[in-house]
Amino acid sequence: MTAAEDLPSGRLSGVSRETLARLQRLSDELARWNPAINLVARGTLADRWRRHIADSAQVWALRPQGARLWADFGSGGGFPGLVVAILAAEQEPGLDVVLVESDRRKAAFLRHVLRDTGVTAQVLSDRIEALAPLNADTVSARALAPLDRLCGLTLPHLSPDGVALFPKGARHADEVATARRSWRFQLDTVPSLTDPGGVVLRMKGLTRA
Repeated sequence: MTAAEDLPSGRLSGVSRETLARLQRLSDELARWNPAINLVARGTLADRWRRHIADSAQVWALRPQGARLWADFGSGGGFPGLVVAILAAEQEPGLDVVLVESDRRKAAFLRHVLRDTGVTAQVLSDRIEALAPLNADTVSARALAPLDRLCGLTLPHLSPDGVALFPKGARHADEVATARRSWRFQLDTVPSLTDPGGVVLRMKGLTRA
């Protein structure tokens, strides 16, 4: 499956052939590395443009304007953080992207794809809890932890006016209800373009309750 066939309409309008080629390279390397490292669920590989790349592109589309630092937690196979870095190279070249992945084999994959595509981002192979505060304008995480735990991981690293972007599945309402017992935040729930039951949670003003 190719990029042109499966990316959501309107989400990558104006993207150059170079950027699409970089995304295709990510797709190819994901398929090549996955049997050894299990970067994503094996059953999703055949549909990886929609399930992983397009799904990450919609997170990029919800970014705040004027952001200088984007931190992606638990980057794994590069979703959404590596897709963000590839899109930023063309659309927001002044944006610094930090990919946090404690699994050193997965971190090696991220560095490999960055070198292979010529895209710049920082890869930190550390636990999120061990990092010095990043003061990021945007924090993202996909399939990393329930929302309540994500709030605890995010708060030390999100700037006061920052935005958190978390793709979630069909049980997102339960996660939000649980998180609100311990946290305060402003929330926009954006329907997913790639998962009929999914959403992207766009959060601001995160504080402890």
